[in-house]
Amino acid sequence: MLRRSWLRSTSGTLASLALASLAKGIPSPPALPHFPPRAKRVICLFMSGGFSQLESFDHKPTLLKHRSQPIPDSIFKGRTPLGMSRLQSAFPVQPSPFPFQQHGQSGAWISDRFPALARHADRLCFLKGMVSDAVNHDPAIIFMNSGNQLPGRPVMGSWLSYGLGSENHDLPAFVVMVTRKTADQPLSSRLWDCGFLPAHHQGIPFRAGREPVLYLRNPDGLPPELQRRSLDALRSVQLDELALRGDPATAARLEQHELAFRMQRAVPALTNLSSEDPKTLDLYGPDSRNQGSFAANCLLARRLCEHGVRFVQLFHPGWDQHGELEKGFASCASEIDQPIAALLDDLNLRGLLDDTLVLFLTEFGRTPYAQGGAKNLDRFGREHHRNAFTCWLAGAGIRPGTIGATDDFGFDVVDGRTTVNDLHATLMHLMGIHHEQFTFPFQGRDFRLTDVAGNLISPALL
Repeated sequence: MLRRSWLRSTSGTLASLALASLAKGIPSPPALPHFPPRAKRVICLFMSGGFSQLESFDHKPTLLKHRSQPIPDSIFKGRTPLGMSRLQSAFPVQPSPFPFQQHGQSGAWISDRFPALARHADRLCFLKGMVSDAVNHDPAIIFMNSGNQLPGRPVMGSWLSYGLGSENHDLPAFVVMVTRKTADQPLSSRLWDCGFLPAHHQGIPFRAGREPVLYLRNPDGLPPELQRRSLDALRSVQLDELALRGDPATAARLEQHELAFRMQRAVPALTNLSSEDPKTLDLYGPDSRNQGSFAANCLLARRLCEHGVRFVQLFHPGWDQHGELEKGFASCASEIDQPIAALLDDLNLRGLLDDTLVLFLTEFGRTPYAQGGAKNLDRFGREHHRNAFTCWLAGAGIRPGTIGATDDFGFDVVDGRTTVNDLHATLMHLMGIHHEQFTFPFQGRDFRLTDVAGNLISPALL
């Protein structure tokens, strides 16, 4: 019998064994988890554009006392301002236009732009000592997602897909959704790239509209039976190619073709939010009925978690407020406040919050002084700021509270300095992975998400 005929005639376990034996030289996923995990899955809410900590969670009454005055030289400590503001001749202090109040038993300071989220104050762990190595959008967003400022490294979701896989055979381990809205900072597929990991670990974008996943729907006139026969024929050819060349990309294509076929059945029903209880839709707000909105994406993130997706990432752009900050920040905050609060409520009511880690991230923060100097202070904006910003965690294995603090002007971290590598190490730990032992060999070096750094944020862990 010809080898191709034999491979075509086998299926199921035999085909899987053939694929495994032929894929010589392809690194196998490690035996994970290293220890019992606290979290089974992750929802990452990424505020793209540089979310201002001074208008949200880092209350600085000192700024009000120094309104429009030059920021003291002692704050700069002889350093040259970064970004476009280095060209300014003056650095007038600007307080937040939004009032703050304390909430919950923890007394967390939260601005009035987040009334719904404030109800969850005692569920959140604020990291107010976050710092970054990058001060421009593209390298900073890539850094927060992959641990390196240059593109080409696997991102968080790809690492977890490679290490842990999906709990659902019919769905990918890593799904990405971007809010459908106009924004100054475009987002590219580099932010959900798998880098040098096998290609089937890249993030799969889910989109609004008739086709949630591009090219997943069969062309008109192609029945599922014929699609299955076509894939079987293609598989036999690719197994021959894999036997001949041992190319990991061939094995990845085999995995992707089979997953896409299974997703053809699973995705349409999963993304149809009309099946949700109207009360649940109301919980997420009126935008939950608008495909591609942040509210609809939050609801879909919960559904994906219920169905075993390992890492769901929601990008919400629009936070790059160099001017008209009061108007712009208020608008963006209104888009996310109720949906995030609803997501936490929904996960908790369904018993999912106990083993779901929720991350609220951004690439960097904002300066306490106005961009552009003393011009148009009534319509002021803030410059990029990497020396101090705020993120938060909630859910599985997280101890609520506040970690870290900034100086009176919110310019530098004075306690609890937390790096991007530290955040990644903590994420891995909660998923049952020792970050220093989880590597992938590439070009003569063992790479990891945390590169050569990273310490656990121990106070954040239960």
